[in-house]
Parts: sequence; structure tokens; C-alpha cells
Amino acid sequence: MLDKKEIVKFLKETDKSKNSELFNRAREIKHQLCDKDVYIRGLVEISNYCRKDCYYCGIRKSNKNVNRYLMSEDEIINTAKWAYDNGYKSLVLQSGERIDDTFIQFVEDVLKKIRQFSNNGIHVTISFGEQTEETYQRWYEAGAHRYLLRVETSNRELYKKLHPEDHTFENRINALNLIKETGYQLGTGVMIGLPHQTYEDLADDIIFFRDIDVDMVGMGPYLPHKDAALEDSVYNLPTDKEELLTLSLKMIALTRICLPDINIASTTALQAIKSFGREQGILAGANVFMPNISEGEYRPNYQLYDNKPCIDDSSDECMECAGKRIEMIGEEIRYDVWGDSQHFLKKKKDG
Repeated sequence: MLDKKEIVKFLKETDKSKNSELFNRAREIKHQLCDKDVYIRGLVEISNYCRKDCYYCGIRKSNKNVNRYLMSEDEIINTAKWAYDNGYKSLVLQSGERIDDTFIQFVEDVLKKIRQFSNNGIHVTISFGEQTEETYQRWYEAGAHRYLLRVETSNRELYKKLHPEDHTFENRINALNLIKETGYQLGTGVMIGLPHQTYEDLADDIIFFRDIDVDMVGMGPYLPHKDAALEDSVYNLPTDKEELLTLSLKMIALTRICLPDINIASTTALQAIKSFGREQGILAGANVFMPNISEGEYRPNYQLYDNKPCIDDSSDECMECAGKRIEMIGEEIRYDVWGDSQHFLKKKKDG
């Protein structure tokens, strides 16, 4: 584990050869963990309704320019069946946050049906925001295996700048702890390049991942949305797209070095900066790739930031593209495995 000063030093490094050495070292560690395997997750964005009003988000509840949708149960199940038939053994179901009984029951029913038709052959990650302990338990018992709840920043004061007063940092941390205690593989993540954010904040984020004992991380560059309410223009970190991409890749690499056996996703936001961005994330130490397999008609309505890539592609196109992209960089997509976090499996074995 690097200490905070060492992490900050790497984050500030501008020498391209030294940065390449960092990426190569992280990739070596990734290969020691899972060879050249890249675990695939089919991403299904089931709804863009959200009760939260996070200032940075394109689907926040106050944005009146969003066409709201909720995929039907049949649409979700049919998408899951398509994924299963095409070799996906892992899905991510994602939506805006809702805590009403109707939605909670809806998700529970969907999870049970996915487990039933696949004979528990699909591992499901869910990302539905902050919920009660009872709801986490219901969804876990219904068949969800992993839960992703991004903290966005581990800096309490910066968190306040990103959210209204009723969105508290304490509630976020409590939710993460409840998720872990329920038995899920715990996933979280941060945005990189936020207004007011510093290199020290990013170093603290990596230390936060370690301290909360996370099993998987998904993080990427902060990209604005035209209808967001985050208007502050005080930036301490690079705003140039190439420099922001490099900083994001260094966060992946340093997280891999500091937490060698967790799963790290190469996120779509990397590709929004550069067409080869997600592949660069894999080369910097990430080992999870999540092609979007949502119904095509819904994709344009689930944009957390502007210029999201692949919104006009079909599921077949995304699947074919993912395979070619990963093969091109000398890695290998594994469709036939759950791709569970080695860190989680070790804890389970030791515990």
C-alpha cells in the first residue's frame, strides 16, 4: 500500500515515460490476479426516474428536459435472456433512486425471475441508490449478488457542494456499510476532476476504498451535463480532456496497485473523452468491461453527462464491438464466468 504522499506524487507526475511505467506495473498486477481475462457485465439501465437532485447529474429529479421511462418487467427479463443466450453470466441493473414500495417490489420480482430462468446462472449487480437495510436484504435474497453505490468523493465538504442539504455524506457511508453487512460484494467509486477537488482528495479516495474494504470500484472523469446545476468553475485539477483522461487512468492504476485483488471497471466516461478510452483503462489495470445492452429506445434518455457514447448502438453491435476492442489490445473477454471479486472470495473463504 502506497502512502498518501506517494499517491499524490504519482497523480501529479507529468513525465509520460514514468506514467507508462505506472500503467505497465498496474497491468502486471492485474495479470497476476486474473491473467489477461476481462470480465464482461451487460449493463441494463432500467429506469431514469430519480428522487435525488444531485447537482452534477443529468437525470436529477429537477431536470424537466428528461423523458422519463421505466422498462417493463418483460422488457428487462427479455434483455436478461438475450444476455444469457449470448454468453453473459453477469448483469448490471441500474436506475435512478426510488424508495417507494412499488419499485422495491418491482425490482424484487425481476431479480427472482432472472434467477429462475437462468437457474441462478447469472450473477446480478444492482445499482439503485440508498435504501433501507430491509430493502437491501430483500433484493439480496431475491438474487442480487453485488451492489454498486458510488460515493463520488470521500471528502465530506466536497460532497456537500455536490448535493442538496438533504443528501448527507453520513447517509451515504451508512448505506455502504449496510450493503456490505447484508452480504453483497460491495462496489463504489468516485468522479475525477470535480470543481474544488484536489490531488490530495483523490489520494484520500483510494485510501477510503481500502478502509471501507471495497470489493469493486467504478470511477471515471467528471463530465458536465448541460442541464446539471453544478455551476462552480473553481478547478484545481486539469480540465484539458487529455490530461483529465491521463489522471483518470492513473487513478485506476494506483487503485490496482494499492488494492490488487479487487475488481475495477473501465467506465464508459473514459470513452466519452477518447474513443479508445475504455481500452486504455484496461491497459492501466482495470479488469471489468460493461457494454450497454439496454433497449435502444431508452438509451438517449439515460445520460448522466453530455456526449455519452454508444447511445445509438444495438446490443449486438455493443457486444461485437467490445470483443474486437478487447482483442485488439491483447486481452481476452470472458463471457462464460461470473467474474466475482477475488478480494470478496478470499474474505468469504477466510471468514
